[in-house]
Amino acid sequence: MGLLTNHRILVTGVLTEDSLAFGIAQRALEEGAVVALSGAGRGTSLTRRTARKLGDVGEIIELDVTDPTQIASAVVEVEKRFGHLDGLVHAIGYAPQSCLGSGMFTAPFDDVAMAMQISTYSLAALVGAFRPLMQKSEAHGGASVIALDFDGSRAYPMYDWMGVMKAGLESLGRYLSREVGPDKIRVNMLAAGPIRTMAAKSIPGFSLFEDTWADRAPLGWDVHDSSAVADTAVALLSPLLRGTTASVIHVDGGAHAMG
Repeated sequence: MGLLTNHRILVTGVLTEDSLAFGIAQRALEEGAVVALSGAGRGTSLTRRTARKLGDVGEIIELDVTDPTQIASAVVEVEKRFGHLDGLVHAIGYAPQSCLGSGMFTAPFDDVAMAMQISTYSLAALVGAFRPLMQKSEAHGGASVIALDFDGSRAYPMYDWMGVMKAGLESLGRYLSREVGPDKIRVNMLAAGPIRTMAAKSIPGFSLFEDTWADRAPLGWDVHDSSAVADTAVALLSPLLRGTTASVIHVDGGAHAMG
């Protein structure tokens, strides 16, 4: 019996095989979970192709977090498939190019607002929408929400407005935890070190992280290996960490704590 046997989990943000969301979905399946994936817009076809490498995850659920109608439809689809939800993985983030690598005075507010809606506000939108299904969870310790994060406590070069969105995500996670905790739903941020994914390649200056992170991290760091992130996600989704909520769990070799 695996750690997630009989758990029903929705994983968002699976685009390519190198994505953190893919690794989490794969490990969840290995631990006995039943997994559904969501895709958005033009990326949905890519999600479908990538899903074939995971095996039986069924048809991809259309879920554009900027469209309340699609969110509502996704809830109906998940309820039809699962009846309830034991885990939700929020692996969604996007910022227009003006928000990255150009400092804090270039991006117009419309671009910042788009980044906020997709990268931060969407967590509240999804938790609120799926809350009734997570309230039905019979998993030991209740349902678990994980939001993928990147240390929002510091200002990193070139990360600019996306860093602000991650700081907001961490704060939002605490407030959501306070609100849904009585429903036995826990919400945690999983702050991973830099991993070379398709999303990371779109960040200007990502090589700066690659070049320095391993030197700063007491445990070292491999930008090609996301297995520790996936393993930690499995622990957070499982009853093992049923007493943990409103927390930022760092999986970055310890770099975040070094001077």
